[in-house]
Amino acid sequence: MAYEVNFDGLIGPSHNYGGLSDGNLASAENAGDVANPREAALQGLEKMRGMIDMGLVQGVLPPLPRPNFDLLVSAGFSGSDTHIIEAAAKSAPALLKAAYSASSMWAANAATVSPSADTEDGRLHLTSANLSTMLHRSVEHPDTTALLFTIFENEDAFSVHSALPMHAQFADEGAANHVRLAATHGGEGVELFVYGRKINEIGGHFPARQSLLASESVARGHLLRAKRTVMAQQASAAIDSGAFHNDVVCVGCLDTLFFHECAFQDTERTLRDIRDAADGLFTLRPVMVPNAEVPIEDAVKSYLFNSQLLKVPGEERLVLNAPTETQDMPSTRAFCERMVSGNGPIGQVNYVDVRQSMRNGGGPACLRLRVVMTEDEINACHQGVLLDHETIDELQEVVTSTYRDRLAPSDLADPKLADECRIAREGILSVLDLDGLA
Repeated sequence: MAYEVNFDGLIGPSHNYGGLSDGNLASAENAGDVANPREAALQGLEKMRGMIDMGLVQGVLPPLPRPNFDLLVSAGFSGSDTHIIEAAAKSAPALLKAAYSASSMWAANAATVSPSADTEDGRLHLTSANLSTMLHRSVEHPDTTALLFTIFENEDAFSVHSALPMHAQFADEGAANHVRLAATHGGEGVELFVYGRKINEIGGHFPARQSLLASESVARGHLLRAKRTVMAQQASAAIDSGAFHNDVVCVGCLDTLFFHECAFQDTERTLRDIRDAADGLFTLRPVMVPNAEVPIEDAVKSYLFNSQLLKVPGEERLVLNAPTETQDMPSTRAFCERMVSGNGPIGQVNYVDVRQSMRNGGGPACLRLRVVMTEDEINACHQGVLLDHETIDELQEVVTSTYRDRLAPSDLADPKLADECRIAREGILSVLDLDGLA
């Protein structure tokens, strides 16, 4: 028996609207606004609690250490922590914002995951994403890799790979550009890798973050079967509309692919390649949302597709966990109502409040890393990160007592914030029995 375990990133105490992400429209539109880190983390934890209430296995990834002093020291700052922060705030405020970025909360970018049913060596493989396109995200992978090695330390069951080379041609954004399709979670599946550009291709108005070379390299490293692996190009029109990752216009679960008409450069070929790869395993059930019903601009703004598509115990049809912004948008709300009233594979839409994350460009799907695991693999991983109601209560207590309820980008210059972030993270790691990462 296998389960899809969602490991959500716990939003960190330095969550702020710094506007660091080129091509992420929400991040740009809300740049400079005042954020509420406490509310953001509590919203995320309530989303996790809801998953447990649905009978699903839920995990959590703690925030990474912030500020990232290694970045600031590499940029030439020295002295005490206080001196480094004050000097950076004065002469390089953009760099200080990058060092404080809480973007690791979007765990869909943490890694790409291939379950053991798909790999030649029968182990579950994880490759940390290098996130080399954006400075503030490119510093995450060393700490992410250390975290993954700690959680998935059993080498008989797991193979954790370090990030790809830090070069533009190897630009890798993790599971946000990866979809796994199968008849059952435990059965052999098809892995769909979606890239934005080939070698030496230049993007359009916004950067095409995922490279084909990166996707191919991850697939090779995971020992995937070539006949069950598909490479598809994301539509440049989608990227230029603000779909900086494929999961802004596409999500899949089991045999169902839910996507926007403008998601792929060649939709017909993409579907044909998936069907060919799935031959003998399952029959693909595509659900395409026409641009005439939901314009690509509405899809991006509402994050209809940056939702969790779930197989929930007791439900015959799939459940879509969508952000409340999807409900607020007339076109996406109307489409969802028509969809669930029909007899297609998606039979229910739940709306979840993650507005603090959404204002920075991350919906319910951004906040989680999906890991398909057998019962033995679940038992072999670090148990402290697998959540129940009691653990969520404990995490909420830490968040309530240590996180600020107001944080503007200008507040990053306050040296006290660094101590607050450290104390908060140590409290979280203690709850999750990960004190060794402090």
